[in-house]
Amino acid sequence: MTETNQTPAPHSGRRTLGVAIAVCLVCSLIVASTAVMLKPIQLANRIEARQQVLVELAGLTARGLSAEQAYRQFDVRMVELASGEYHDDQDAEQFEITRAGKDAAQSISLAPEQDLAQIRRKPKYLPVYQVFDQAGKLETLVLPIYGYGLWSTLYGFIALEGDLRTVRGIQFYQHAETPGLGGEVDNSRWLDLWPGKVVFDDDWQPRIELVKGAVSTDTPDNQHKVDGLSGATMTTRGINNLLKFWFGQEGFRPFLLRLREKRS
Repeated sequence: MTETNQTPAPHSGRRTLGVAIAVCLVCSLIVASTAVMLKPIQLANRIEARQQVLVELAGLTARGLSAEQAYRQFDVRMVELASGEYHDDQDAEQFEITRAGKDAAQSISLAPEQDLAQIRRKPKYLPVYQVFDQAGKLETLVLPIYGYGLWSTLYGFIALEGDLRTVRGIQFYQHAETPGLGGEVDNSRWLDLWPGKVVFDDDWQPRIELVKGAVSTDTPDNQHKVDGLSGATMTTRGINNLLKFWFGQEGFRPFLLRLREKRS
């Protein structure tokens, strides 16, 4: 029996490569199309999650309202950080803080000495969420805050009472800190330490801070202090820095001082 060698067709390798490339292209198109289709849904989900945090911080869910009904109790305004004035030509409802912070037209570059929160750029405008009583008096003010921790940027809100100094609550809705350490920012026991704390001293300088160990009635200036996060030094430091930033001159201080002047 004569043995014959079968040589592969010269075009078979190229044909296989072409098929593989075509499959990759089709899969890429499917993935890209799916991402585009899902983007509005993802945005809507993020907005809904933020609204849920807002109404909980303001105590509006306790009034027997749905989250959607409760959110409509807010007077949502855009504020120019530099002047502290309202700018209602900006769309507060569709505002995306992460997108604004990367857009040179919507944000300002920060010098290292200004950038306590390590955000590099700050938006020119940010939304504020206000709840008024039937007499038109401010009951609650909720402010967006964010800054870098250990592994991630923490995004959240802090709610103040109508006196603009006393904390009603704080909550972070997005971060990637270490579970069990920096991730304890989500722990309800830690969050329960915040109500009643005082942000500013008598001269309206920001004083609130996280400290090492537990705060007690014997702790000096305990009204300005909150227990730090055990084992999470960098996250604790990051929260302290972002609080100093957003309650300082680069943040909401001009706006808060304007509100205080109008109230007095």
